Order: sequence, then C-alpha cells, then structure tokens
Amino acid sequence: MNTHLNTALDLAARGVPVLPLRAGKLPVPNCRACRDNVCGGRPNMKTPGPCTCPRPCHAWAAATTDPVVFAGPAWVSSWKQAAAVAYHPGGIGLTVVDLDHADAIAWARRTLPATRTVPTTRGEHWIYQGTMLSANDVLDGVDIKSTMVYARWLGPGSGTMAPLPDTVRALTDRKPAALARPVAVAAPAGGGECRHRTPAYLERGIAMAEERITGARSAVHHTVYRTFLAVLAAHGRCGCLTDTHVDRLFTAAQAKGESPRHCADAWANATTALGM
Repeated sequence: MNTHLNTALDLAARGVPVLPLRAGKLPVPNCRACRDNVCGGRPNMKTPGPCTCPRPCHAWAAATTDPVVFAGPAWVSSWKQAAAVAYHPGGIGLTVVDLDHADAIAWARRTLPATRTVPTTRGEHWIYQGTMLSANDVLDGVDIKSTMVYARWLGPGSGTMAPLPDTVRALTDRKPAALARPVAVAAPAGGGECRHRTPAYLERGIAMAEERITGARSAVHHTVYRTFLAVLAAHGRCGCLTDTHVDRLFTAAQAKGESPRHCADAWANATTALGM
C-alpha cells in the first residue's frame, strides 16, 4: 500500500474527506461517463462525496471518508497513481488562508489572529475553524480555501486553531460597494478641448488597461491597483472618464476574481495616492 493511500485512509478514519491528486496538484479529471454529471453525482455540487460511477470525479466533490469507496478498484488504481493527497476544508468546517509568499505571511501576522499553521512549498496555510465562500487572489498572494474547493494535505501543522475572524470573511465580501469616481477639474486654460477627449486616445488607454488586467497571471490584486493608478494619472484630472469607462475596468478586474468591493477600494486608494 502506498504512502498517499495510507495517509488518505488515516485522514478518512478521522472524518476528513480526502481525494487523490495527480502531478501538478490537479485532481483526477472527470471521466467520460461522468461528463456533465450524467452519472448522477452531486449535480448542484453543494455537498462533498463521490459520484455514483464511483470513480474519484468532480474535483472537491469526490472527497470522501467512505471505506467502501476506498476499497473499490477505481479508487485503488487512482491512489496508486496519486502524487499527493487533498482534502475538502469546508467538509470538516474549516477555512484555509493560503499564503503564497513572504509578504503575504507578513500581512497575516500583522492582521490575523494566530492559529494553526502548516508550511507549504512557497509559504504557509493558516487554518481556522469555520467555513466561508472560497476565492483566489483576494489579496496579493492570498487565496481562501473553504467550501467547494480542495486543499493539499501537508500535515497537521502546529499551533491552536482559532475561530475564523471577520477580517478573513470580509476578503470575499461580494456586496456591491459605492464606486469611487474620478474628480473632474476645470478645463485647460484658454477654453481648448481636453486632448483626452479624442475618442481614439481615450479608447486606446482604456483598452490597454483592460488588456493589462486580463493578462495578469499572478498578483492580480496588485495589478488591478497599479492599472487603476495609471489610468487615473493619465485621464483622471480632466473629467474625461465616464461611468462606462470605469465600469469596463471594474468588469475586467471582476473577471479575474476581484470583488466589487475590492475594485472600489483599489480605485479609491488610487485616487487618494494621486491627491484627487
């Protein structure tokens, strides 16, 4: 019996729903028989558990503690090929704050209550009691893993687990926030038209900003802020930006996982930094 399966069986015996990961920390992909959940497995994805095929499909929803499933030939074969063990934090009432680098860890130490921590390849997992909405890139280098996601099992960690603080819950607040808008100033002396009102000039600037946000592969939160700052520096003082332009930028940011609140905060912080 391999090490990963031994670990998984031990966790399952303690009530932790687990699943195998292949190379690259990826779950076993959906099998053809389970495409679009035609097998009958958890179509609304609200509770963890295996589908009825019973291969380990549907990512986090395949996590299980069922010894019968573990004994099945499909799972035995999958665990033989496993490169790591994953678990469903929300399935046991937990939230993992995944900190990807030293700056993110420093932020957590300044901001969050001490709790159980687990070292990772690049940073740390801070584990709290309580569940919440999961989200990636809530801050630079910070992901939230709780409901409807899986996290890699890296050991029990150290420290006493604390209740999930409101500070962490607020990171995925999806309530729309009042949008901070650019401040219009007087037109240039002499009554001339602002050069930014040239349709091609302004359109090119907004399009480049959208592309920069959309193309971000990491540090999305930081990229959004820096892009907002650049747009405001170039176009924010003359009143040429409209709600439509700002909405385009916010839409691009939200497509990368930013919440409306984070967009509004980043815009407000950028206007403050520019003294607007």
